Amino acid sequence: MRNAPPGRDGPVSDAQRRIRRNPWLFTAPLVLLCVLGAVLVWEVVRGNLPEATRAHWPWRLQLMPEEPLASLLAVAAGGVLARAQYARTVRPILGWRSDYVAGELPGDAKAWSTGVFNGGQHNAAVHRIDYFVVMDGDALDGPVPEDAWLDLRETGERLVAAGLQPARDFRLALFGAGFPLVATGTYETIKVGSFSKRFIEKVRALHLRIQVVDSVGDTHERIVDCLKGAREPVGAPVEQGPPPLTVPVPRAP
Repeated sequence: MRNAPPGRDGPVSDAQRRIRRNPWLFTAPLVLLCVLGAVLVWEVVRGNLPEATRAHWPWRLQLMPEEPLASLLAVAAGGVLARAQYARTVRPILGWRSDYVAGELPGDAKAWSTGVFNGGQHNAAVHRIDYFVVMDGDALDGPVPEDAWLDLRETGERLVAAGLQPARDFRLALFGAGFPLVATGTYETIKVGSFSKRFIEKVRALHLRIQVVDSVGDTHERIVDCLKGAREPVGAPVEQGPPPLTVPVPRAP
């Protein structure tokens, strides 16, 4: 994959995806459905064989009568479909929002602030949060290796080594495991970081990978570039925008 220019999409996709399903609530019912389906096929094939053939092995083996087996198969299929529908209902919708905000960092200049929220109908719990830092001038092709993702402490050390100062050039929020992302039904975000102009000049992208667990135990993931849009002219703070146009007022003769 070619390198992305500053301010554009980075080397990772920010689309939400399900990365893990609950094995007890998804895999086990699905395996049971497959087993019952295989047993039903066996019994149907066995029931259509001649009586003389059914007297020999392995066709002598009768696992279950066809009628109760078909009922169990229908119940299992209904359970799998109901679970899938419920999982879609409780699926979190991870969103993010960024803007220049005053008072986030020392000084009079506004800082670029990024926050996340859950736009779904049910709450989700934070499972894990990692970061991937791309400094200005770094070359990156292809997918991000797993060992390139850093925790909060390692991310801070990487940024400090690049000459950036915590609480002056950037601030990153710490989320504990199990932190609830409440489905409030509003667009109010939970702040994940604030970044100064100097930070934006030195760091090309700061990807945040957030993983949450929903009510049925499925794990969802979304990767957010915390600096996406920070360099776009349309998102510049008011004090950095172009001067307002002056319209001459005609004077009376």
